[in-house]
Parts: sequence; C-alpha cells; structure tokens
Amino acid sequence: MENTQQSSLADALVIEHKSLSELDDVHNIINWNEIEKTLSSLYSSVPGAPAYPPLMMFKILILQAWYNLSDEALEKQIARDLMFRRFI
Repeated sequence: MENTQQSSLADALVIEHKSLSELDDVHNIINWNEIEKTLSSLYSSVPGAPAYPPLMMFKILILQAWYNLSDEALEKQIARDLMFRRFI
C-alpha cells in the first residue's frame, strides 16, 4: 500500500531546513572515530547512573565553547535546538 500522507511543515523543517546543516561541514571534516577511540578509556559505568557516551559529551563541550554557553544555557539550547541535537 502506498503512503499518500503529505509531510507536515514540522517534518519538512526537521528534515530539510538549511539552518540544520550549519555544523555538517565541521562534523564531516573531523575524524570522530579517532576521537572516540581516544576517549573510550574515559567511559565509566561503575556505581551510579550510566554515563553518557564520551564522544557525545565531547561534542557537547565543543558546542559550549564555540557558542560561549554556561552549563544551564547549554542544557536549554540542546533541549530546543535541532541543529545542536543533530551535531551531537
């Protein structure tokens, strides 16, 4: 059966909006696999809540530095900014 449902405006913005790709060039020129290998020894899931993946945390810290955000401002930005989420 063919899906004839039209995409919503929200779907189109999330998938195709040019502002979401602003960090794509940066993401594509960095060898994230090498960074992930380097950071892999930092991952700890001993007592407490499971840790976030080190590469994700590294990318979050990069965004925090580039956009000069406090911890609280960064948390809010990640919650509402699709470009940030796409990058991390």
